[in-house]
Amino acid sequence: MKVVITGGAGFLGTLLARRLLAGPVAVGGAGPAAVGELVLADLAEPAADLAEDERVRPVVGELVSVLPELGEADVVFHLAGVVSGAAEADFDLGMRTNVDGTRALLEYARRHRTPPVLVFSSSLAVFGSDPAIGPVGVVDDDTLPRPQSSYGVQKFIGEQLVADYTRKGFVRGRSVRLMTVSVRPGRPNAAASSFLSGIVREPLAGQRAVCPVPPDTPVALSSPRRTLDGILLAARAGDEAWGSRTALNLPALTTTPREMAAALDRVAGTRASELIDWIDDPAIGPLVRSWPARLRTPRAHALGLTAEESFDDIVRAYVADNPAVRS
Repeated sequence: MKVVITGGAGFLGTLLARRLLAGPVAVGGAGPAAVGELVLADLAEPAADLAEDERVRPVVGELVSVLPELGEADVVFHLAGVVSGAAEADFDLGMRTNVDGTRALLEYARRHRTPPVLVFSSSLAVFGSDPAIGPVGVVDDDTLPRPQSSYGVQKFIGEQLVADYTRKGFVRGRSVRLMTVSVRPGRPNAAASSFLSGIVREPLAGQRAVCPVPPDTPVALSSPRRTLDGILLAARAGDEAWGSRTALNLPALTTTPREMAAALDRVAGTRASELIDWIDDPAIGPLVRSWPARLRTPRAHALGLTAEESFDDIVRAYVADNPAVRS
């Protein structure tokens, strides 16, 4: 089996690559098979352990320019993109990467002799609080997206492109709307939601962190493990089982930064949360508060996906997966 991951050197791309290589992998309702070739397309080189695997072929460069190097694949995971804060700050970059790049990738897949399964990572940011209507409230499988950021609009456009290329039979597309992933290891990125990892990651390492929203702001989260479960299920499901071409909302845990800080202290066994500075940011705050925090996801549940039961579990999993994080 041949697999392509765009954004293959990123956080989720790296985790996904490792999971795929551990195999076997089932795609599109077929039986499990080993990955024979894994193409990781990104602006950066992949992690050393992946680069050393003889099954891995790194392709480094702008996505649109390297598409001819990818070759045909059985499944394509499209994770590459400009994150929320960067897309809002640089409109042209977001459109070029998140819209034009997605369309170019779909055209690449359209030229395959056999339509590949294509998993597109969309976002909770397709939903927002329309100023003319009011708060978005509880989101369910039929809630109309009303994005309130350039990033959200770009992701919604991507969903519709995937749906139409699927309708035409060019690809076997599945769009999954990812929740904010917490806790991410490593350095902060330009996503508006980056602080939802930072307020755990940095205090555990003995460093100060800033929370740019009020402590009781409700947010929807998913752990890296559960996010990967959703992405892999989208690839694994047969067309009939997957059902609607409409994007799938992944399950989420609803919590608040205050509850996250309390969970941090319980798991750490210290007053680590005292390293959090609570400073309401006039740019990030309104954007985060426009996102929905409560979801009902019966479609995902029917496919066997569930949210974490508590943020304590997410912090424990982060510490277990990253044993060197504590100061």
